[in-house]
Amino acid sequence: MDLALFDLDETLICEDSTSLWLRWLVSQGFASSDLIAEEQQLMTQYYAGTLSIEEYMNKTLAPLAGMATLTVEGWVRRFIHRDIMPRVFPAARERIEWHQQRGDKVMIISASGEHLVIPIAERLGAYGALAIGVEVVDDRYSGQTYGTMTYKDGKVTRLTDWKALQEGEAFERTWAYSDSMNDLPLLAQADHAHVINPDTMLHQEAMSRGWEVCHWAR
Repeated sequence: MDLALFDLDETLICEDSTSLWLRWLVSQGFASSDLIAEEQQLMTQYYAGTLSIEEYMNKTLAPLAGMATLTVEGWVRRFIHRDIMPRVFPAARERIEWHQQRGDKVMIISASGEHLVIPIAERLGAYGALAIGVEVVDDRYSGQTYGTMTYKDGKVTRLTDWKALQEGEAFERTWAYSDSMNDLPLLAQADHAHVINPDTMLHQEAMSRGWEVCHWAR
C-alpha cells in the first residue's frame, strides 16, 4: 500500500479554505468585515514564506472563541456545501479516486485548522486529515491552537508521528501533492512529488528536482 498526501488550499481546491471561511462568517454576520483585510495582509506573508502561523491562527480563530462546537459544526457543514465543494478541482477528484482504486491510503495534510480540514476530508472521501489543532474546552472553542503546527517542517513532523501510530501499516511509497513552496519539506520526503499550478519559484524547484508539474483547472 502507498500513502498519498494532498495539501488542501490551492491544491485540491482553487482557493484558500480559511479565507473562504472568514468571508462566510462575515457574510452571515458572525465576524467583522475588518477581519478579511487583516487576514489578506497575513496571507501576503504566507506567500512570501515569512508568515507567523501562530499569529495567523490566533487572528482567524478569534471569531470562534467561546462558541459551542455543535454550533460551529453546523456552520461548517453549510460552508463546505456552499463554498468548498464547488471549488474542488475535477482533476483533484480524479487523482484521489485513482489512488483509492490502487488501494492507496489518501490523507489530506493542511496548514488550515482541523475544524475545517477534517470535515472537508470526509466530504472528499479521504481516509483522514492532519491539520492545525484547534483547542476545545468544555465543548467550546477557546480560540487557541495546540500541538505541532502542520506548517512547513511541521507537516513532516506530524506525518512522522502519525505514521508511528499506524500499527501494522507499512507504506511502500509516498506520493505528495502541493502548490506551495512552504511544502518543500513535505514534497522532498516523498517518493513521487507533484506540484500543482506552481508559481515561477516552485516550478523552477520542481524542474531542478525532477518533480511532476500538474496544471489543474476548475
